[in-house]
Amino acid sequence: MSAIPAAEDVLDRELDVLSLPDVARALGLPLTRVHQMLRDGQLLAVRRDGVLVVPALFLNGEGVVKGLAGTITVLRDSGFNVDEMIRWLFTADDSLPGTPIEALRGNRGREVKRRAQALAF
Repeated sequence: MSAIPAAEDVLDRELDVLSLPDVARALGLPLTRVHQMLRDGQLLAVRRDGVLVVPALFLNGEGVVKGLAGTITVLRDSGFNVDEMIRWLFTADDSLPGTPIEALRGNRGREVKRRAQALAF
């Protein structure tokens, strides 16, 4: 079994995060499926105090935020590593406005993916 990719904790300590078992409960999935989602790039995790956690903003009441997995794919294809993806998703962008994850949560996935694609050039 391959290791679960995780970023160093590059997030603001005030940002809410969920343990992997909490993510599994929120999504109504077995923990092993959450591990697979992380390996497949449908979700990203950070290692906080030695424990894998997922930013709470990656989930909404319906599951994983729409467009997140596609954005992760675009960023990976652009050469971003997991640390860089997390930083980018949580860094304010005046052209959105707000952060890319806030824009995804606001159903503005096309704008976010467009900006992510532009990073490759």
